[in-house]
Amino acid sequence: MPSIVKSNPRRMRLRSSLWISIVLLAGIILFSCLIGRYSVSFREFVIISVSHISGTPHDLPIVLETVIFKIRLPRVLAAVLVGAALAAAGATYQSLFRNPLASPDILGVSAGAGLGAALAIFLSLPVGAIQLMAFVFGLGAVFAVYGVSRIVRGHDPILVLVLAGVVIGTLAGSCISLLKYLADPYDQLPAITFWLLGSLNAVNTSDMLVTLAMVGVGIIPLHLLRWRMNLMSLGDEEARALGANTDALRVAFIMAATLITAAAVSISGVIGWVGLMIPHVARLMVGPDFRALLPTSMFLGASYLLAVDDLARTIAEIEVPLGILTAFLGAPFFLWLLSRSGRTWN
Repeated sequence: MPSIVKSNPRRMRLRSSLWISIVLLAGIILFSCLIGRYSVSFREFVIISVSHISGTPHDLPIVLETVIFKIRLPRVLAAVLVGAALAAAGATYQSLFRNPLASPDILGVSAGAGLGAALAIFLSLPVGAIQLMAFVFGLGAVFAVYGVSRIVRGHDPILVLVLAGVVIGTLAGSCISLLKYLADPYDQLPAITFWLLGSLNAVNTSDMLVTLAMVGVGIIPLHLLRWRMNLMSLGDEEARALGANTDALRVAFIMAATLITAAAVSISGVIGWVGLMIPHVARLMVGPDFRALLPTSMFLGASYLLAVDDLARTIAEIEVPLGILTAFLGAPFFLWLLSRSGRTWN
């Protein structure tokens, strides 16, 4: 009985934190649908939404319905999807590697995806091919990293993975620099640069559906194996003593998180700091238990990137790339987190 009583406050705190993140996301989604170059009032939004769902006519300008359902809502949902995916991948890498500095960039996923997209733009391929090559090169970078880690024996496997990721990421970055040097400065170079800085202005419904399917394929094993992540976070020796197949689990978690990251980066470009910072915020709210950390990180990541995207499309006359804003907002906030929450990793 005492253990049950003791666990109730923690369970209530976890539930309240999860509900807070859900309500926060819902509020930001509603706010995001109303603001922009063509503002929409809450009353107009409700009327058009009810009319769209029920099929009944309304007397408001048809342009409002176009703005909401053809332009603004797909972008809002894309920001939610990409933010949730990057945060989920970051939480997975940090828990798996037991490293607070781990992020989706650690295995060269973002650099590989950036190389694929830059090469597609350099070859003047269509948008669909750019996204496909970003996805394929992102996965290829991780396979290269994992292959190197399998070849190099006699060292800590986690350390070898991280170092191999740094090497592959640096190599991909060098190839991107070469492509930018060779690209047409009036056409290809601006397109490559803007894509690498991250943006959601070109996302459409079909792109989002494909990305949603890929992210779903990656999220499912993370959800099903979420309790085993708690074993992996104890270290390989302790996890093996408790019956966990650490090698197989490490491959499963890495592949799932990489698939999620590559799918998100393929439609948004390279967006940093989300997968590094948001899991820390979630860990402050719910603790290190991956069963609560994963969903909380996803909701907070979706809210954060959506809020940043709102700022990106309203702060100036022209749209500001997301990668610039996430760096400006993320760097000082992350330093503050490090100064206040170092004990959360002990």
